Amino acid sequence: MEKTNIEKKTEALARVLEVMDTLRRECPWDRKQTFDTLRNNTIEETYELIDAIADHNMEGIREELGDLLLHVVFYAKLGEEAEAFDIGDVANALCDKLIYRHPHVYGDIHANTPDEVMKNWEALKLRKKNRKNGTLGGVPRALPAMVKAYRIGEKASNAGFDWEQKEDVWAKVREEIAEVEAEMRAERSQQTAEEFGDLFFALINACRLYGIDPEAALEHTNQKFIRRFNRMEEQCAAEGKMLQELPLDRMEALWQAAKQEE
Repeated sequence: MEKTNIEKKTEALARVLEVMDTLRRECPWDRKQTFDTLRNNTIEETYELIDAIADHNMEGIREELGDLLLHVVFYAKLGEEAEAFDIGDVANALCDKLIYRHPHVYGDIHANTPDEVMKNWEALKLRKKNRKNGTLGGVPRALPAMVKAYRIGEKASNAGFDWEQKEDVWAKVREEIAEVEAEMRAERSQQTAEEFGDLFFALINACRLYGIDPEAALEHTNQKFIRRFNRMEEQCAAEGKMLQELPLDRMEALWQAAKQEE
């Protein structure tokens, strides 16, 4: 009898667990690892997955997901050895959480749009965990600042704290620009830095309101700048010169030419 798709996947996951048991038992490096020693590797693997996703590299995504799965299994093995939890506990807790937070699928709550689902999700998270730190307590401290700002805005919005109309955010952006300029004119460096932070926060919220991923948008600009700058240097090399040797107006001309080539 041919195996079902679920059976094939279950066998593959069981194989991962068996390999992890063997490595933990027989490999000197794997035996040495702890939660703390794996932490930085986990962060690195996560960013490698993000790179593969940004490149729409399906083979890369598959490989990096495997690397992250290894870390999940590794942490679960460490938990099992500490008699705290095992991979079964992790999987069951995840399933319980997903069922609880999807009452529109498993219960009688109605949610017809992604926004309604997210609002229910955040409300259920807060109620279930009874967070002492409130609505924003679930934002990880270690998140990069831009991602953290976006999540803070999302959570505040789900609690009802947001602009009534998305267009209203631009008044806040203009206000923050004016405050940055005022502090720069006063040559107060610390206050200027704080106002730049407020400006970034307002812009990230504008992205959120307009459905733009600020991290992806900025990375797109980073890559665009790199392409154009590299093209400028290539043109200089073709002329037997270094970019640093050119006057600014010539650099600008090369930059505009690189833009036109795209």
